[in-house]
Amino acid sequence: MKATYISRENDDVKFDMSFDAQEFDDAQIDVYKRTKGKFTVDGFRPGKVPRKIIEQRYGEGVFMEEAIDDLLNTSYAKALRELDIRPIDQPRIEFSKVSKGEPFTATVTVATPPEFEVKDYEGVKIHEVRYYVTDDDVEESLKEAQRSRSRLVDKDGAAENGDMVNIDYKGSKDGIPFDGGAAEGQSLKLGSGSFIPGFEDQLIGAKAGDEREVRVTFPEEYHADELAGQEAVFAVKINGVKAEELPELDDEFASDISEFDTLDEFKADIRAKLEEQNERRAEAEKKNAALEAVYEANDIEIPEVMVESEKDSMIQEFESRLRQQGMDMEQYMKYTGEDVKDFREKQTGDAEKRVKMRLIISAIAKDQGFEAAEHEVDAELEKMAGMYGMGADNLREVLGVDQLDTLRDDIRNRKAVDYIYESAVVEEER
Repeated sequence: MKATYISRENDDVKFDMSFDAQEFDDAQIDVYKRTKGKFTVDGFRPGKVPRKIIEQRYGEGVFMEEAIDDLLNTSYAKALRELDIRPIDQPRIEFSKVSKGEPFTATVTVATPPEFEVKDYEGVKIHEVRYYVTDDDVEESLKEAQRSRSRLVDKDGAAENGDMVNIDYKGSKDGIPFDGGAAEGQSLKLGSGSFIPGFEDQLIGAKAGDEREVRVTFPEEYHADELAGQEAVFAVKINGVKAEELPELDDEFASDISEFDTLDEFKADIRAKLEEQNERRAEAEKKNAALEAVYEANDIEIPEVMVESEKDSMIQEFESRLRQQGMDMEQYMKYTGEDVKDFREKQTGDAEKRVKMRLIISAIAKDQGFEAAEHEVDAELEKMAGMYGMGADNLREVLGVDQLDTLRDDIRNRKAVDYIYESAVVEEER
C-alpha cells in the first residue's frame, strides 16, 4: 500500500491509498481460504472447491468486496500514521475502477481537528499562590497517624460519638416490617453518618444489653421510593460497645510508626511533607491559572463531532465512577429524577472547554516543536508497568502502536503545559 497526501480543505483532509495488483490478489486469496467452506458445488467436497470454480459459478468478483474491506482495515491506520493525520470522524471513501488482476486506489476524505494559529501563550500573567503550614496542621496530621494505630476495646459505660456499637435491628413502617430493614450483628460507628439521619444520635448513651426504639424519617431522595420521606421505627438491641484506644504520642510511638527515633523528629518530617504538598498544590493552581489565561486568549471554533465525542468520553468516565460506588446510570437517573438526554446536554459546556484546551495545548506543542524522546516514553512505560505489575516490554506490546502514539502525545502536551507555566509572569499574591 502506498499512501499519498492530496489536499486539505477547511478541516477535511484527502489522501489516496493505492494497492498494486499483487496485494489485491493476495487479499482475495486470503478471503477464499477463509470462506471456501461456505460454497457448495456439485462434485466437490465442502471446503475443497477450487477458487476458479467458485469464481466461475458465483462471479469473478465474489471475493473482491471482502478483500477490499480487509485491505482497508489493515492499511487505514498505517496510512494515517505515515501521513500524520488525526481523524475526528469516520472516513468517506471513493474507489477507482476495481477489476480482477488490476491495481486500485481508494481516495479517503476524513475530518480532522481545526488548524489555527495559537497566540498569547508566552508570558501570561498569573498571581503568586502560597499555602502555609501551621502548628495545627502538624498536630492534625499527627492525630491521624495516632488514629491509624488505634485499637478497639470493650467498653462498659455508655456509648459516645466515635464509639463502635454492635447492634441487631428490625425496622417497620406503620407496624409492618419492610424489606432490607433488619440485620443482626451490624457494626456501626456512632457519628459516622452511615445510617439514616437521626438513627445514630438515638444510640448515644446506650450500654451493652440495652434495647432502644429508634424513630427516624427517611430522606425525600431515598433510593427506595416506597420509603422516601416516610417515618419508620427500628427496634434496636445493643450487643456491645467498643471504644477507640489511642497510643501515647511519645518517642516510642514515633519510632514504631516511622524511621525516626523521637517524636520531635517525626513532627519535623510531617511539617516538611505538608510543606511539599502545599508547594505542589500552589504550583498546580498557578499552572491552571496560566492555562486558563491562554484558553481565554484563544477563541477557536471546534467541530460538533469533537464535542459529541468528548461528551461520550465524559459520560463513560462518570459511569465508571458510579460502578465504583456500586451504582449504575439507570439507578442514578432514577435517584436524581433526570433523564440521560438532559444529563448529556449539561455536559456540553465542559466538553467544549476540554476539547478547546486540548487543541490549544497540542498547537503550542507543535509550535514549539516539542517531541517525545524514546527514553521519555520508556520511563513512562516503566512507571505504568510498575502500577500494573508487569514488565515494560510486555506493556509496550499490549498497548500497541496507536496507544503508544497517544502516550507520546501526552508527553508532548505536558511539555507544552510546563512551557506555558515556566514562561508565565508571576505577580504578587492577591
